[in-house]
Amino acid sequence: MYNMNLAKEVAKIAKKAGDAIMKIYDNSDNFQVQHKADESPLTIADQAANEIICHHLENLDVKYPIISEENKSINFEERKKYTHYWLVDPLDGTKEFIKRNGEFTVNIALIENQRPVLGVVYAPVLEEMYFAVKEKGAFLEKENITIQLHASIFSKKDKNLGVVCSRSHLNEATQNFVDELDEPQLVAQGSSLKFLILAKGEAHLYPRLAPTMEWDTGAAQIVLEEAGGKVLHAETKEPLLYNKENLLNPYFIASGNLIP
Repeated sequence: MYNMNLAKEVAKIAKKAGDAIMKIYDNSDNFQVQHKADESPLTIADQAANEIICHHLENLDVKYPIISEENKSINFEERKKYTHYWLVDPLDGTKEFIKRNGEFTVNIALIENQRPVLGVVYAPVLEEMYFAVKEKGAFLEKENITIQLHASIFSKKDKNLGVVCSRSHLNEATQNFVDELDEPQLVAQGSSLKFLILAKGEAHLYPRLAPTMEWDTGAAQIVLEEAGGKVLHAETKEPLLYNKENLLNPYFIASGNLIP
């Protein structure tokens, strides 16, 4: 039903979407028009990427419904019947796109019974393709070289842990979490790349004690999990679930390979 071959097909789709985004990103003279929602380069890039992704997913041999940030208004009575569906964020990292710092991503996940089982995250500016399949591992492909990803093994008592945080979301709850650690090193990063730094073993913790949506996390969650990490509800300590009636995620803590 899903395997590494399907992940590679989905990676090709993410690459096509990323190429379309880059044409707009590289050729937009005026990035001050972001608040004019419908005609901004960001909106055009979002829509172009979404159309490419949906078109190509619909033409795969396996047929599943699609829930995307750009077409999210499917009635819960309809989508709660989905056992499998594609979860898509065509352009994650709005602020990064506007700031032109390159830290934005294309995200495509396959959800099975409320859990991600296949995920692809493509960073177009970095030309980095991340992909994972449940029980098959997580990988990074860059410059035609593919490496398997392994999250760092660590304890919360360790000194100098790398804590990934958003440039725009270091709120009081996050600061309190950081303050409990022993001389943590803060790592600023945009979009779903925050999860992937953990998957690569380059940092240890990502406390997200602020709002996110399901399409922000699905693809990167399975990449991190297959690298040996976890993405857990901040209070229940259970893995994040998908296709809830409200598509808003609970607060969560993502980590590398955390040992007690």
